[in-house]
Amino acid sequence: MKNQNLRRINYRFQIDANRINASGQLIYMNTLEQLKKNKVIRIMMAQPAQDEAAHGSRDRAKKAYGYIFTLTESRTQKEAELLKRIEGILFPQGAVNQNEKNDIEIVFNAWKYGCILVTSDGGSRRQPGGILGNRDKLIELGIEVLTDEEAVARIKRLILERDRLERENANITGKPLPEWVGRD
Repeated sequence: MKNQNLRRINYRFQIDANRINASGQLIYMNTLEQLKKNKVIRIMMAQPAQDEAAHGSRDRAKKAYGYIFTLTESRTQKEAELLKRIEGILFPQGAVNQNEKNDIEIVFNAWKYGCILVTSDGGSRRQPGGILGNRDKLIELGIEVLTDEEAVARIKRLILERDRLERENANITGKPLPEWVGRD
């Protein structure tokens, strides 16, 4: 088990509803899901994202409810203030519908549970705002937001460094390399 713990990159991600990969067509999500399966990373969902993602088909529901979920439950003054600040960033005129309120909670949950939020919401010419379009303001609150492609690129860099260190350690100690080196 100790050897398996060395494999883990200490990154936790929360995925947005738009990253549910029920049909397996999202290539970067396929990579993230395999890394989760191999216990390299952790992936969770905020409850509003999970409930939103579960609509549409049985496959989507099965996929969404297969993730551990987190709850918003803002219990402190700091948390209540952060929810309002997130709302002000994402929806300066105020959240007017449930989807917008869900986005606020999804972003908040990433912060509350120390996760990087993975989404495709916003940041494009068609939708310049949204979550990705405001990530520079969200990072100021301590909330990091990435696309799934960016998340994979970061994890791949960390895996290369992890494997380099394992090889270096094996050269120094003479112990064999763990079987997972070079395979993630």
